[in-house]
Amino acid sequence: MKTLIILFTIFLISTSLTPLSFAYDGARLGPADVAEGVLRKQILSVKFLDAYFGTDGSKIEVAPGDKNVPFTVIMSNVGTQDITGIKGKLYLPAAYQSPSGRGVAIVADNDSKASAGNTFALTFFVDVSSLATIKDYSGTIDLSFSRLRESGERNETFPFTFKLTGDSIVNLKPLSGALTSIVNNLVVIEISNAGTAPLNNVDIVLQNDLTSVSSSSKSITNLENVIFDQSNWDVGTIEPQSAATFSFHAFIPESIKNEPLHLPMSITYYNAHGEKQTVKRVADFYINGLVDPSIYGVKVIDLSGKYTVIGEILNEGNSDGLFGFVTLKPRGESNIKESTQYIDEIEPDSPVPFNIPIEYDGISLSGKHDITIEVTYKDSMRVEHSLSYDTTIDVSGLSLLDSNDEESPVGSIIIIIIILGIIGFLYKKGKLPMISKKSA
Repeated sequence: MKTLIILFTIFLISTSLTPLSFAYDGARLGPADVAEGVLRKQILSVKFLDAYFGTDGSKIEVAPGDKNVPFTVIMSNVGTQDITGIKGKLYLPAAYQSPSGRGVAIVADNDSKASAGNTFALTFFVDVSSLATIKDYSGTIDLSFSRLRESGERNETFPFTFKLTGDSIVNLKPLSGALTSIVNNLVVIEISNAGTAPLNNVDIVLQNDLTSVSSSSKSITNLENVIFDQSNWDVGTIEPQSAATFSFHAFIPESIKNEPLHLPMSITYYNAHGEKQTVKRVADFYINGLVDPSIYGVKVIDLSGKYTVIGEILNEGNSDGLFGFVTLKPRGESNIKESTQYIDEIEPDSPVPFNIPIEYDGISLSGKHDITIEVTYKDSMRVEHSLSYDTTIDVSGLSLLDSNDEESPVGSIIIIIIILGIIGFLYKKGKLPMISKKSA
């Protein structure tokens, strides 16, 4: 019985060891669902990881028509030995070719040793046809390499897919034109994408701190004195060849006028590779001085024997109004002729008088006349502006010889003439005190 048990035990042990002792080439050990390449006679040495436009560790956006752009294939040495002499030959669709010309092989090599368990890259250079469309493409790379402590060269082929992304081009454009000092300005800026790839999740930050511009730049002082009601904007996604706008209010102090203002913006977005990008752009504005004229004191007087419309212009801004003109225009049934007077500069806080003689088209009509006083001027940018003042004047009560105005120049002239006449008469008669014809 003991002999029987010993023989049975020997049989069981020999049966369990038979696959190890007499296994044929290619027999797999372990469970049947073990991944291919793990337990088999030929273990893989290289694994494909990624293919994209750019260099090792840096993806770039590429558009149709771009020339001599880098195309990188990333692989991993998954074997147990280091590999050297790595060379690759790239096969891409017809829209891509070597910068050396069509039909020339697109090749690259890596002179470094790829250690076991580490990744390595091969960077090729290609020309992209202007007719290529933005989409996913298929390609193939033939790889040759040598393993250390092993003679001969190994070759492997890897199919892969890649994407022609297009490129994104970010621009800023002010839409609100020149800004004006000592007022609260509505500022509108357009951000546009002139490229062929979308700008995703666009976020804009106004860089209004001391680190955004050089400390020696004059624009820092200007920027620090400006008051903004916002400094951050989320404008979402901007598709290719489209634009979006964002707006805010900015109060420009009195000290800034007739000079440029630079607003540096930091723009963050995600490109077609899904990678976060940050670019700097500057929105430039011209700060115009404020010209704020008003017309007052319009009336009619008798001036040197002629009916004259007088008045004053007061500029409550902080900049001169240039090349000023005042025009008297009739309204309604008035037959007053239109006439203009040049008043030159309209300076701030200093009333500028005007006087325009009244002339009639035909017979002079007494009574009331509806008129418009129009003031035109140009600002520092030589843009013309106009201001109108409508009023009614009454010329029926005016007299050239009898004026209610005690300071009427006509009355003064008459009095002077009379006095001179009396003096002349007395002089001829020799009756002036202390004066005689002989002494003369």
